[in-house]
Amino acid sequence: MALKIGQQAPSWSGVNQHGEHITSAQFSGKKVILFFYPKASTPGCTVEACNFRDNYVDLVEKGFEVVGVSADTVKRQLNFASKQELNYNLIADEEKSIILAFEAWGWKKFMGKEYEGIYRHTYVINEEGVIEQVLEKVKTKEATEQILALY
Repeated sequence: MALKIGQQAPSWSGVNQHGEHITSAQFSGKKVILFFYPKASTPGCTVEACNFRDNYVDLVEKGFEVVGVSADTVKRQLNFASKQELNYNLIADEEKSIILAFEAWGWKKFMGKEYEGIYRHTYVINEEGVIEQVLEKVKTKEATEQILALY
């Protein structure tokens, strides 16, 4: 279950990989791609994050900012960003406040086991803070293409 298109996006704040405080208010007047990923430096998350990295210039030219969110620590986010040369903010949401606000947490199933975890959801939030797009079935190799297909 995810938030819906047309809803006002929840306000959020967190700490990025550099220890800087980042808030949704800083992106007022810009389109934001807010993507949630389960764990830094895992194969699928790396592919998705690098897809955004590789297409970042095109996204910025189209007026987008990219922000990734996981429950990893600041240190783990910094290691991930450094190793993969990621050129955008990664939020260390250890308390899961942003993750929960965007309904990106719940029961998952993997190899027959059920567990709680982060859903790989992506939200596109417009300049007025309204959710314009919700991707609940993100293709990690085509994350950017899935978003731009609708623009």
